[in-house]
Amino acid sequence: MVVNPSPDGLDLSLTALFAGWAMTDEVQRRLTGQGFGDLRFNDGVVIQHVLAAPLSITALADRMGVTQQAASKAVADLERRGLVRRAPDPADARTKLLHLTEHAHDAVEATRTLRADLQDELETEFGAGRVEDARALLAAVIGRFGGGDAIRARRVRPPR
Repeated sequence: MVVNPSPDGLDLSLTALFAGWAMTDEVQRRLTGQGFGDLRFNDGVVIQHVLAAPLSITALADRMGVTQQAASKAVADLERRGLVRRAPDPADARTKLLHLTEHAHDAVEATRTLRADLQDELETEFGAGRVEDARALLAAVIGRFGGGDAIRARRVRPPR
């Protein structure tokens, strides 16, 4: 049993996980500094689906693999915070489609910029080749365990 673990003593899966969390925390900190302190990491789980195209709560629940009740609860929270809005479906007025607000689109762009900035900083500090090698290895690991399809379908979620 390891009593005092350190990053150097972790296996690859934990190192990758904790590195991702550390980078995500840094992006979150910087987002807060840019006026997006209302965003939470889990908001991205819904936003990634609505970003691809407006969709109904039923479709969102299906894509997320959750109940309609769970999806409705998440949407209500995002709606209350001004990140999504509902509008009638042009093809069926009885159905409401979820759309991202301007604030949500701004947050997505800010997040993309901050992630690119963070990668640039790491390349400057550790070298572009090392960063690319690490990225390529982790991408290959994702593919090795079948995670590529989930990424392409925007259905990435924590393991069960």
